[in-house]
Amino acid sequence: MAVERTFSIIKPDATRRNLTGKINARFEEAGLRIVAQRRIWMTRQQAEQFYAVHKERPFFKDLCTFMTSGPVVVQVLEGDNAIAKNREIMGATNPANAAPGTIRKDFAESIEANSAHGSDSPDNAAIEIAYFFAGADIVG
Repeated sequence: MAVERTFSIIKPDATRRNLTGKINARFEEAGLRIVAQRRIWMTRQQAEQFYAVHKERPFFKDLCTFMTSGPVVVQVLEGDNAIAKNREIMGATNPANAAPGTIRKDFAESIEANSAHGSDSPDNAAIEIAYFFAGADIVG
């Protein structure tokens, strides 16, 4: 198995309900280590730049509004096959389709307010990590 890093966001719906610890416990119990973490309140500009890949999609404005509606926890997770493992722990984007015991099935309020974001590929993980963290911020 390959040790890799992935990017994770605990979204405003989850931070508002004090679920940060419960969500992070799931990552850690699955063997992922949190090697960088920061609680921030994203600006509109940060959200628009981060989600620029979705700029032409109809949900872009609502997504940026949601992601700037409260604090989020941005973090780097590390472990064997971290990208796939994180996505498995989160569950399907639509909580109605997520497997029992996943973050989105257990904590999401809607398809948008689905409590967590995770990188979907090694390339995107590297881009997303670098967007919020300098190399010296990551302590592995």
